[in-house]
Amino acid sequence: MKLLRYGPVGQEKPGLLDTDGVIRDLSAVVPDIAGAVLSDAGLAELRDLDPATLPVVEGTPRIGACVGSVGKFVCIGLNYADHAAESGMDLPAEPVIFFKATSSIIGPDDDVEIPRNSVKTDWEVELGVVIGKHTKYVSKDDALDHVAGYCVVNDLSERDFQMHRSGQWVKGKSADTFGPIGPWLVTRDEVANPQDLPMYLEVNGHRYQDGSTKTMHFDVATLVSHLSEFMSLQPGDVISTGTPPGVGLGQKPEVYLKPGDVMELGIAGLGVQHQKVKASA
Repeated sequence: MKLLRYGPVGQEKPGLLDTDGVIRDLSAVVPDIAGAVLSDAGLAELRDLDPATLPVVEGTPRIGACVGSVGKFVCIGLNYADHAAESGMDLPAEPVIFFKATSSIIGPDDDVEIPRNSVKTDWEVELGVVIGKHTKYVSKDDALDHVAGYCVVNDLSERDFQMHRSGQWVKGKSADTFGPIGPWLVTRDEVANPQDLPMYLEVNGHRYQDGSTKTMHFDVATLVSHLSEFMSLQPGDVISTGTPPGVGLGQKPEVYLKPGDVMELGIAGLGVQHQKVKASA
C-alpha cells in the first residue's frame, strides 16, 4: 500500500493512493497515518479495504509528510563509503547517530527555507524507514519485521552550522523545513529489498546524486537492530539512513542552495519530491 496524508499544514487527513494513482480518503477509517495504524494489525485492516469503496479526494491537494505524530527523527551519518570520502571523513566502525528536530518535518513538495545566517545549505536524498511497533533489543534477523514501511527523505543540512558551530550535528540539521518526508509511506510488503533501491537528486535540472541503497555501509536491518540497543523505537519513529555521494559539500568547487533553486529527488517505487528554495522570513 501507498499511504499518505493530505490537506493544509496542521490539518492533514489520512489517505491511500490506489492502483490508478487516485487519492482515496481514509479519514472515516483511521484518525491518521500514525501510532497503532502502523502496526501489523493496523496495516492488515487497511489492506483488507476495497479502495473503490473509499471516497475520492478531488483536485490536487497539498501532500503532507506521510507519517503523523513522529516521536523521533533519527538519522545515520556517513553510511555510504563514497559520501564519507567526499566529506573528508573516515567510514565509521559503528553507525553514526544524530537527531533532527521533528519541527523540521514538512511535506514532500513544500518550500524549503534557507535559515538566517546560512552560508552552506545542502541537500541529501535518503531512504526513510518508518517503525511500526515497539522495538527494543531486536536482533538483526528480526529487525525488518518491526518496520511499517519506507519513504523518501531529504536530509537538508547547513554545513557551516553542522561543522563549525560547536556541539553535535543537530545544529546543522534541524532548521524549520529541513525534513521533507514522503510523498508516500510504502508498506514493507511492497518493498522486496530495501537494499536495492536506486535514488537520485537534482538541483535546477542538474543531477548531483545518482546512487543506490546497494552501497549502504550498514543495511536497514543492521541499523534498526543497532538503534534498538540504545533506545526503544516506537510506531511512527523515522530513521533516515544516510545519503550517497553528490552532496553540495562534495562538489569542486562546493555548491550550495540559494533562493530560487528547485530540487527534485526520488527513490524507485517510493515516489518523488519537489521543493522550491526560499530565504527564511
